[in-house]
Amino acid sequence: MKLPSADWTERRGLAALIAALDGKARFVGGAVRDTLLGIAVKDVDIATPLLPEDVIERLASVSIKVVPTGIDHGTVTAVLPDGPVEITTLRRDVSTDGRRATVAFSDDWQEDAARRDFTINALSADPETLEIHDYFGVLEDLEQRRIRFIGSAAERIAEDHLRIMRYFRFLARFGLHELDTDAFQACVDAAPKLERLSRERVADELLKLLATNDPRFAVGKMLEGRIFEHIIAGTDKLAGPILDRLVRREQVHGIPPGAIRRLVALLPKAAEQAETIAKSLKLSKKQQRALGERLPAQPEEMTQPTAILFRGENDIRALAYRTGVDAARDIALLFADDDALTDLLARLNGWQPPAFPMSGGDLIERGLKPGPIVARTLASIEQAWIDNGFPDKKWLAEYVDGLDFSLQT
Repeated sequence: MKLPSADWTERRGLAALIAALDGKARFVGGAVRDTLLGIAVKDVDIATPLLPEDVIERLASVSIKVVPTGIDHGTVTAVLPDGPVEITTLRRDVSTDGRRATVAFSDDWQEDAARRDFTINALSADPETLEIHDYFGVLEDLEQRRIRFIGSAAERIAEDHLRIMRYFRFLARFGLHELDTDAFQACVDAAPKLERLSRERVADELLKLLATNDPRFAVGKMLEGRIFEHIIAGTDKLAGPILDRLVRREQVHGIPPGAIRRLVALLPKAAEQAETIAKSLKLSKKQQRALGERLPAQPEEMTQPTAILFRGENDIRALAYRTGVDAARDIALLFADDDALTDLLARLNGWQPPAFPMSGGDLIERGLKPGPIVARTLASIEQAWIDNGFPDKKWLAEYVDGLDFSLQT
């Protein structure tokens, strides 16, 4: 079988790179897999029996810039006009501890393919003939959308514990809700070892999983296998149903997946507890802030009938003014009643919060004495402006003119 023609094989500089490697190269990994699945290819990876130093010398001879991104593990990156290409020397594992591997270089294509995680990542293709090399029945797995470890699932996971997370991410992205029972059990058995990994690596895989088009089946299996217990300190008791409702709402209203939004669905619904979990995952400050914006301060606030009552506001646009439109939309998707959701989203569609057209200096010019009272009065005026639907400057001026600053203390 041959690889179908694809635009990425015509990227500028790629032919010269292949020629410089003198036939000792193959396309590998995701580029081959995604082309066969009809998915757009982002990253191009090449494998070669040539040593990294030889690759660098050959590419330099044809004026291709090379960066030694992971040269100790056999990887260098060629900088091409249409994007970087990683070139990795064939390898075999010498030893592994579940977090990192010690490798030795090889000239055996099948041995290199065997050290990959899943069969669907083990295909390679000749750049000149596009002939596909399949050592593990991968083409049938691709056709069936079956996610299967190469060889023993337990052994592959023992080599790198993060493969537990990758299994469920690949199940969500490529699978058809068909679980490999051996793989699932191996993931469940090894789940406690996720606690040994850096939180950043685990969080990165978790967010990638949640960003897939529909992670519900994969996440449901993780909940069933109690795998989240070794990732985060607590999930919502109704995490599965909440995520299910959220994804259905996203699909109905044409809203793209949002990893943070979906993480909120899984977490306990109290900002303080979720903040602790976010910090434990080493999420960025921006991600932690986004998480907090989408959660009530206390769980009892969840008894409010619709999302617009979050933060004490009485309108979805008022909420959006405080949190931003994206956060307000996510809050509605997560917590609003079914009857209210469509109207709430419609009020946010195409709307941007206006700037409050008044400053403390304006109040001082109108006779308010400088001091802390200025900030308090300005906040009160701003709230009235919000409550009245962000009226124009004329309304604001008339409202302020009606205030008696002599009573302000």
